[in-house]
Amino acid sequence: MTPKLFTSIQLRDLCLDNRVVVSPMCQYSSKNGCAQDWHLMHLGQYAVSGPGIIIIEMTNVAPAGRISPLCMGLYDDKTESALKRVIDSVKSLADIPIAIQLAHAGRKGSSRPPWDGGTQLTVAEGGWQTVAPSAISHSSSALTPQPLSNAEIEELVEAFAASAERAERIGFDAIELHGAHGYLLHQFLSPLSNHRADEYGGSLENRMRFPLEVFDAVRAAWPAHRPLGMRVSATDWIDNGWDVEQTVTLANELEKRDCDWLDVSSGGLSDEQHVHTGPGYQVPFAEHIKQRTAMKIMTVGMITEPQQAENIVASGQADLIALARGFLYDPRWVWHAAKDLGYDLKYPEPYLRCAPSANR
Repeated sequence: MTPKLFTSIQLRDLCLDNRVVVSPMCQYSSKNGCAQDWHLMHLGQYAVSGPGIIIIEMTNVAPAGRISPLCMGLYDDKTESALKRVIDSVKSLADIPIAIQLAHAGRKGSSRPPWDGGTQLTVAEGGWQTVAPSAISHSSSALTPQPLSNAEIEELVEAFAASAERAERIGFDAIELHGAHGYLLHQFLSPLSNHRADEYGGSLENRMRFPLEVFDAVRAAWPAHRPLGMRVSATDWIDNGWDVEQTVTLANELEKRDCDWLDVSSGGLSDEQHVHTGPGYQVPFAEHIKQRTAMKIMTVGMITEPQQAENIVASGQADLIALARGFLYDPRWVWHAAKDLGYDLKYPEPYLRCAPSANR
């Protein structure tokens, strides 16, 4: 009997061969927003390793939307050309679906890469003025962002749509919008970061307005037969912040708009969060939401063992399993999962002699 993890799943016209997802992973290795050879190596190793789909790293819709000066963008012809070169090369290695995660960092932008401390850069240091729903920084040491005007909000909605059009030209198979981890869409959702008194703040309906406008604009710009999903933080891990019940409400609104999947993560809004981690610690959030929506649900976070992943999908807690650090440590995770679960996976012909197949 085929393990559930290795059964196919349909997202509109796109059929994934299995339920394993390479989760988006920021590489902080771009130059002026442009993808480099590092990205070709990084993505190519996963393309030949058999996941159901690769979602490439958080790719920003404007230069000031980047987390750092080293982050990837898709906002002009140069960034489009650089990313197309990488994706064309990766797709030449393996017939595998590739999605792009579109985002804007908002108040968490203009930062150094993690290995340089991750602190924010001033304009004098080569950074930029960050923006947010309200003039509230994400930590006591962070820069104060500039509140977005309504006109600037409209421009950002258009920027997301324009990046989606560029993603189509490049040849991506799906798009994931990044509404989690304290970035701009999440900043509008959470009452802790959104203190606006206009139609974009206050009530849950108003706080959802900008993320839903972005979704609607991208859905209109993106071909109808190609899937579109969103990553969310199910909770801020802070009292009186964004929580799982508000996430359910958002999920229901996205479902009405033909969202194809919800990628359920958590946290990232503020340094004041108190996260309770452990193996599969975010799976209960995914399961709670899955029970209340017909959308496909992806779970992520400290899922490292093949049997653990199999149990999650076989029990119906989630439909898809996303791994990030697991793939960084073991790019052949899918091969080893197939062996452990007794599934005979198809391997690239040049690697057949070392393939850890269950039947060899």
